[in-house]
Amino acid sequence: MSLTDLLLADDAGPAAAPLVHAGDRSWSRRDVRDLATSMAAALTAAGVEPGTAVGVMLGNGVDVVATLFGVWLAGGVYVPLNPRLTDDEVAHVLATVEPSVVVTTPDRAHRFELPVVLTGDPLTAVSGTGTGTGTGAGTTDRRHGPDVALVQFTSGTTGRPKPVLLLHSGVLTLLDGVIAKLRGPAKPAEGARAGDGAGAGVARAPMPNLIPVSLSLWAGIYNVLFAMRVGAPVIILDGFDPTEFVVMVKRFGLRSTVLPPAAMTMLVDDDRIDDLVPLRFVRSITAPLSPLQARRFKDRFGIAVLNSYGQTEIGGEIIGWNAADSREHGEDKLGSVGRPHDGVRVRAVDDEGNDVGPDSSGELWVLTPALSAGYADGGDLGDRLSPDGWFRTGDIGRVDADGFVWIEGRVSSMINRGGLKVHPGEVEEVLRLHRSVADVAVVGVPDDRLGEVPWAFVVGAPGTTLDPEALTEISREHLAPYKVPVRFVAIDALPRNEVGKVLGHELVAGIATGTDGART
Repeated sequence: MSLTDLLLADDAGPAAAPLVHAGDRSWSRRDVRDLATSMAAALTAAGVEPGTAVGVMLGNGVDVVATLFGVWLAGGVYVPLNPRLTDDEVAHVLATVEPSVVVTTPDRAHRFELPVVLTGDPLTAVSGTGTGTGTGAGTTDRRHGPDVALVQFTSGTTGRPKPVLLLHSGVLTLLDGVIAKLRGPAKPAEGARAGDGAGAGVARAPMPNLIPVSLSLWAGIYNVLFAMRVGAPVIILDGFDPTEFVVMVKRFGLRSTVLPPAAMTMLVDDDRIDDLVPLRFVRSITAPLSPLQARRFKDRFGIAVLNSYGQTEIGGEIIGWNAADSREHGEDKLGSVGRPHDGVRVRAVDDEGNDVGPDSSGELWVLTPALSAGYADGGDLGDRLSPDGWFRTGDIGRVDADGFVWIEGRVSSMINRGGLKVHPGEVEEVLRLHRSVADVAVVGVPDDRLGEVPWAFVVGAPGTTLDPEALTEISREHLAPYKVPVRFVAIDALPRNEVGKVLGHELVAGIATGTDGART
């Protein structure tokens, strides 16, 4: 079975049932099948062959869903291109994956020199007329195996994004693990749907799955596939706007949804929003959700926050919550990413690869039923796999006595202050307790004597000014002396990627070049 079957198989769902809602329009499963079939024919005519990569630069809408399945129907490998990428970033992606063609809109065609298929009615295949971003592409002989579904670049929080090869079989396996966890063995609550964490065995059709992020991101694509795996339609937002989100929640009677932490913060801070009825569950995606932000959202709206965890190299979510865990542990485990899904094992290990005890921190290693096939640039996962098949996530965390997993940061972002380890997330949570701090990132900065020391980059709350003495004082109240930042830097906004993760390397680079915006 391939991911294409989620749309095209005879038992995928009623042909006339709504499948995609975007703006004020809806498309049935038959509509999307027809669009995907037309796209597949256009791609084949443009030279796409089984195993060749197809770049796709589209905004959020029905076209991108149809193109996703159209690429697979033509035997191609899907390569999402974020429209927000710079020309240099696009050039890097194209040089790495060597697509034979790009699907895009007429207003973006000038960015590519390789063959282009333009969306619209009718679909049109043209020669690229760009200014150099696609040099060398369009003539590749590179082929991937039949199980390779897409090339998804990592978030690039610590360096240049890596092109991960994701498999049809692997994604399906992980989707089924998540669904099994969310459904659980319990009798479903009235009106529950697969995927809302409230049970299974639902008599009526499942509610739509709202997609609040770009469909050029794996989180967006994954949640489209998740919806189709449980037979649910999707609601596609073209950018996240709090008021539009509330309208959609009420229009479709949504009792559950997924949201990135940045969207949760926007909702909490928006005075125009009184409630999110009938929402009962929000599942956090794309970036780490701090316990403080989870608490703020829950206290403001009375909605259970179900965290989760996965990585691009893993192919999807492997740890998360369900409603049963939320009812039993929603208060005492708030901030945890949940417990492993079916078929997944997690352990925390020290620098020598030895297990640490419950509630002790170490690098998280996972054993999963599926992994990616490596990287599109020829790299494999060899240096991240133990001899017995455990995958080194690069994340620091702990597993408590009840099996709940807690994420504390990245190995690459951990600060080694003269041999003493500082976890930035722990320091950031303390600093957020101060009323003058709207946002903060703690990073390690090179130091001649200690190797590196923690600096805090602070976005001030409206009407406040940076007060290093006050922030030092609150840090000393809650942290060991070596964890207290040596400097506080006022900054207008933290550099973040598309999914909201802070780009710490840009903050350090800004220090080196004198462009950090320091106002201390």
